Amino acid sequence: MSISSDAASRMEALREEINYHNYRYYVLDSPVISDADYDALMRELKELERIHPELVTPDSPTQRVGVPPSEKFAPVAHTVPMLSLDDAFSPQEVREFDTRARKSLGETGELEYTLEPKMDGLAVELVYEKGVLITGSTRGDGTTGEDVTHNLKTIKAIPLRLLSRHIQVPERLDVRGEVFINKADFDHLNSERIRQGLPPFANPRNAAAGSLRQLDPAVTASRPLDIFFYGVGLVDGYTFSTQWEVLKVLRQWGLKVNPLVRRRRGVEAAIAYHGEIARKREALPYEIDGVVIKVDSLEYQQRLGVKARSPRWAVAFKFEAAQAVTRIIDIQLSVGRTGAVTPVALMEPVKVGGVVVRRATLHNEDEIKRKDIRIGDWVIIRRAGDVIPEVVRPLAERRSGSEREFVMARHCPVCGGVLKRADGEAVWRCPNPDCFPRLVKQVVHFASKGAMDIDGLGPKVVEQLVTAGLVRNPADLYALTMSDLLSLERFAVKSAENLLASIEGSRHRSLGRFVYALGIRHVGEVTAHNLAARFGSLEALAKASAEELDTVEGVGHEVAGSIREWFDSRKNQEMLERLTELGVSPVPDEKGVASLEGRNFVFTGSLTGMTRQKAKELVIEAGGRVRSTVGRQTDFVVAGKNPGSKIEKAQALGIMVIDEDEFLRLVAGGDKGAGR
Repeated sequence: MSISSDAASRMEALREEINYHNYRYYVLDSPVISDADYDALMRELKELERIHPELVTPDSPTQRVGVPPSEKFAPVAHTVPMLSLDDAFSPQEVREFDTRARKSLGETGELEYTLEPKMDGLAVELVYEKGVLITGSTRGDGTTGEDVTHNLKTIKAIPLRLLSRHIQVPERLDVRGEVFINKADFDHLNSERIRQGLPPFANPRNAAAGSLRQLDPAVTASRPLDIFFYGVGLVDGYTFSTQWEVLKVLRQWGLKVNPLVRRRRGVEAAIAYHGEIARKREALPYEIDGVVIKVDSLEYQQRLGVKARSPRWAVAFKFEAAQAVTRIIDIQLSVGRTGAVTPVALMEPVKVGGVVVRRATLHNEDEIKRKDIRIGDWVIIRRAGDVIPEVVRPLAERRSGSEREFVMARHCPVCGGVLKRADGEAVWRCPNPDCFPRLVKQVVHFASKGAMDIDGLGPKVVEQLVTAGLVRNPADLYALTMSDLLSLERFAVKSAENLLASIEGSRHRSLGRFVYALGIRHVGEVTAHNLAARFGSLEALAKASAEELDTVEGVGHEVAGSIREWFDSRKNQEMLERLTELGVSPVPDEKGVASLEGRNFVFTGSLTGMTRQKAKELVIEAGGRVRSTVGRQTDFVVAGKNPGSKIEKAQALGIMVIDEDEFLRLVAGGDKGAGR
């Protein structure tokens, strides 16, 4: 066999193995190899492709990005139209849908339904021929979409080649899915855009749609897009009998399916499922706007047929609207921890997504101008999850002429200091570090869970301490006495003792926590731990040059400059000196401590390499916590053999599920479990 043949065989084997591990990682959330082993496979494949460029295939996992930007999107005709769905807004409307379906089928008994969360994203169709991704397009008008093949290839959850380990792939498969962005990723994306002076996206759906329709695939690749597959169009070479079978087989081909899909008998069970998902909605990591109810039998679907634009065998049971209309009474300015001054709309109270809201962020002066938002405007507002409500757009057609344009102040609304706006930024800032709201938020951040973890130091208590002159910076916390606290309202001996004990217990937190607690601009929790691991002591970090800082993971030129600016400040140097005088001495981050300290673990199933008790001890020794139930505060669920329902709840909440080997790697190596 020739060298070229040997290389081709090895490259094909590597592609198959990498595709399988991508499936385990991005679709099942259950990797079976370490990131280091995965990276080694990818490096070997890239090197072979460099040596043998003639052997590179379009479905290689190395080819997700690399094509030049397009000038426009070509049209793509859908072989089977991508229909829209009729909406239902009440249980009675769903019952009427069920009655019509059963009557049309002549079915007197209950129908079997497949039930799926209705993703609030962008519908797409992917065409696979002999298992290889050929074309990807948007839904468009349902008959013709836009060719976004190269952009879809950048989404890691989309296999470039279908898995055929369990079931032979068909000659052709047209599969439909919904591209979306998780809520946390959306918030991070918008924060970055605002920091860069760019307009934020209105909602995750707009962000996903805008990202997928970029002419340059490299831009799409930089966006945190994900996908769930929910159905098929044309299939040549495989026959399905039910929608439930479709979802099951799609998973086996390596296509990601929402783990919350269910099959239930009868319309009342379908309505009950809607209620279950509605209760989980806020906790889900992605946005949904209802539940799709589909007649499960594909034979019944065919008999029921379609109307002009929608099928008679499915209905979208929508949730209560997450948008509402209200009026802006005033626009006030809020001063943040770093001095950022943010315009906030004060509105007539309105219920949105089950919550009464009165305030909504307007982000910055430029955003207000871009949307042309005025005081007195009637506006549409939205609320997604636990995110602060925001104004989508004003209703200009309802203006009476009495509305007033917003004029950004040039002085801090609290301390009167002259506001500053740096070149390239969209945010005005108050430069006064002693400005009351800045100081309060700085101290609250210092005491927060991911920082010094001082229990009992919430905003109201800190406001009391600052107002009374007892705290002028975080160092003053360690000089507080019993008499100081008892002089404040609502403080009794017991509550004062508890707070003092919590402050005392925080004197020797890890260096990573301490650096994060300082509130250095652009330095988040992960970057703080990376800095602690690199320099080992506060003294070394304080003396590090911008060039040395720039070499740390997560620290670029801008962040390095921000760190140097913080440590060069005489005021900050004095605070650090006072912290040292008061006995605050952060300890070096030990291997594993940086990642597990304060992290919550839940175990499910049987472990093979150790007892459950030993595993719990390892977590506690590394600074973590073990909990018995899965909740929003859970960071990791460790799954052994025969895990229980905790896995399902973790998936619903978007919590990382790891196996025993990954758990041991976390404990031994201090890896936070960041994805590939």
